[in-house]
Amino acid sequence: MQNTLKGVAIAALTVSFVGEAGATEWNVSVWGKRRAFTEHVEKLAELVSEKTGGAFTINVSYGGLSKPKENLDGISIGAFEMAQFCAGYHADKNRAITVLELPFLGVNTLAEEVAVSNAVYAHPAAQQEMAQWNARLLMTSPMPQYNLVGTGAPRDELAEFEGMRVRATGGLGAAFSAVGGVPTSVPATEAYNAMESGVVDTVAFAQHAHLSFGTINKADWWTANLNPGTVNCPVVVNIDAYEALSDDERAALDSSVDEAIAHYLTNYGALLKKWDDVLAEKGVEKVMISDAVLEEFRAKVAGPISAKWVEDMTAQGLPGQELLDLVHATLKAARGS
Repeated sequence: MQNTLKGVAIAALTVSFVGEAGATEWNVSVWGKRRAFTEHVEKLAELVSEKTGGAFTINVSYGGLSKPKENLDGISIGAFEMAQFCAGYHADKNRAITVLELPFLGVNTLAEEVAVSNAVYAHPAAQQEMAQWNARLLMTSPMPQYNLVGTGAPRDELAEFEGMRVRATGGLGAAFSAVGGVPTSVPATEAYNAMESGVVDTVAFAQHAHLSFGTINKADWWTANLNPGTVNCPVVVNIDAYEALSDDERAALDSSVDEAIAHYLTNYGALLKKWDDVLAEKGVEKVMISDAVLEEFRAKVAGPISAKWVEDMTAQGLPGQELLDLVHATLKAARGS
């Protein structure tokens, strides 16, 4: 049955590729609304259309094609040609790239996040795992370090994380769990409701997501420097769709990735510059965690969680240590030291 469905999907894709007058039209599944997190996808669509004179178009759908946690499944059967997903939504399906979600990796900038993501995406283990879902890694969605928003009194001591119900996925969820937190991985689109209903006390997001999904509007405080890590959210394309492109269409797509990422970085940088103004406007207290608390947090989670991840990946036949070493080596090279 699965093979039959896949065959039907591929046949449907093939028809859409040839189309009328040789036009190629792709659909891309994302979620929420247009925001800093999706600007590279929007820019990619713009560039591809320009470079092909409108012969290759990419339609961006915000939630109209799939739920966030089902985007990789949709890619696998050819329900759409491109999609964005986050590794923590289904870590068992994309184990190799979850190395990028380990806590306290030491990534400091969006440019460094791009560098480490590109390195891991290029690794055979990551590519082969994605190929099992008929997916080809196209580009990352670089995000700054996550931080918490919460209600009530600020949680600025490690003991106050005990019992804290936090919306956090992947390695971030593991980090908070290690210090007594209770993580839940509700999709980003459900985070506001979870906060409003009391399902969670706090939400871990990057700045754009706190704005886009409204969690900043429920917040009394925001941790400015907790910086435990981030999530990794690739944009992937269906392999059959990619291989069915003409040489010119494929060149237009591939050559637009770096331009789209550069646009994303510029746009996100502007958001970060005005973040303090956003906090002041919404009356949210900016909380600075002490160096002693940060060091205690790192000591409890960074080494142990990374070691456990390597052990688990190795047991599953993946080069866990090699992938982790690749991240650290790429960071070193990116800093020119």
